[in-house]
Amino acid sequence: MSLSKREAATAYWKANLRLMLTLLAIWFAVSFGAGILFVEQLNTIQFFGFPLGFWFAQQGSIYSFVVMIFFYVWKMNAYDRKFDVHED
Repeated sequence: MSLSKREAATAYWKANLRLMLTLLAIWFAVSFGAGILFVEQLNTIQFFGFPLGFWFAQQGSIYSFVVMIFFYVWKMNAYDRKFDVHED
């Protein structure tokens, strides 16, 4: 493996790890923060007729996770093309 390919591989994995850590932090904030820690404050806000804290604990965190999965796939496809490791 040449030095430039090795550097590109290192940069690719650094970008991948940075993206994963960012999404994991968002995942933690949404599931633990909005669903458990700040539920009392969020319950003062109504969302579709339900307290917002309850909604995040039951539905919102799931929607957030699905959106994050699609964002991860989209971003990794962009990284694949940027670092020339795409499959097509």
